[in-house]
Amino acid sequence: MKYLIVGPAWVGDMVMAQTLFKAIKQREPSAHIDVLAPAWTNALLARMPEVEKAIALPVGHGEFKLIQRFKLGRRLAKSHYDQAIVLPNSLKSALVPFFAGIPKRTGWMRECRYGFLNDWRRLDKIQYPLMIERFLALGLPKGPALEKPYPHPHLQVDLASRDVAVKRLGLQADKPIVALCPGAEFGPSKRWPAEYFAELANSLIAQGYAVWLFGSKNDEVIAQAIQTKTHEACVNLCGQTNLAEAIDLLSLAQAVVSNDSGLMHIAAALNVPVVALYGSTSPDFTPPLSDKVAVLKLDLECQPCFQRVCPLGHWRCLRDLQPAKVEAALSALLNLTS
Repeated sequence: MKYLIVGPAWVGDMVMAQTLFKAIKQREPSAHIDVLAPAWTNALLARMPEVEKAIALPVGHGEFKLIQRFKLGRRLAKSHYDQAIVLPNSLKSALVPFFAGIPKRTGWMRECRYGFLNDWRRLDKIQYPLMIERFLALGLPKGPALEKPYPHPHLQVDLASRDVAVKRLGLQADKPIVALCPGAEFGPSKRWPAEYFAELANSLIAQGYAVWLFGSKNDEVIAQAIQTKTHEACVNLCGQTNLAEAIDLLSLAQAVVSNDSGLMHIAAALNVPVVALYGSTSPDFTPPLSDKVAVLKLDLECQPCFQRVCPLGHWRCLRDLQPAKVEAALSALLNLTS
């Protein structure tokens, strides 16, 4: 079988999509898997041995651009795929497999995709509460129950590239490293306060740890706020690395403390111990997939709201999650995995 998987556009979702790739390869070791997704995902897909080819979607996030999708579909028709599995729920995500004439086009029935998909499924959210279950179910014929345990994502590290990144950034790994990931692209309702990250960082530095801050250019303001309160004692990598370098450098950490973000899922897929902080979202839907995880959330009546900004204006789901509790969870995890 030759599969074209239409992948998601978020870092964490793409990491979790590897569960589907691994399940297909476990069931069909000779299967060929290509993934169609935004070009920025290439760094992730290159570290998934199950994926043979990453195909860049030549449109921006949310753009329809019918002509470009049609042209890409006609080019992909020459690859003679047996099945397309469409993980996003949008209408536009089903267009390229349709234009490519792929005989079997599988996905959840959303946004009037009948016809564009010819193997469509009705989603039972109670039967499949986890995102990875919704991905895995699309890789099976209709009917069979999912087999547990589910495969966990596992990203491969490029050691040569990691060495190059360490040298380029002038990094030292002479102390045990704790990585902090203070950003979250979804919005501020997923971000633990910067001053709490700084308090945790100061305590870790006093104990002899090196603290590295990871994130994109969008996280530079948060990182600088942490640096101000730690007297520039952290190594600030926010905006200094591309995604491939961030993956490789995170593998050097003894542990990671992260908001519910793409970097949290990457750290879990690297088998690095993770303290995962949840505010407006829920680990009952997108948990970090690893056996070395401590999930912290408060279970307030208003949680989870899944809003980008606190609709009540008090931000208690994260403000009431005190640094002492996070540090205790981190210490326990480090002791457990040492």
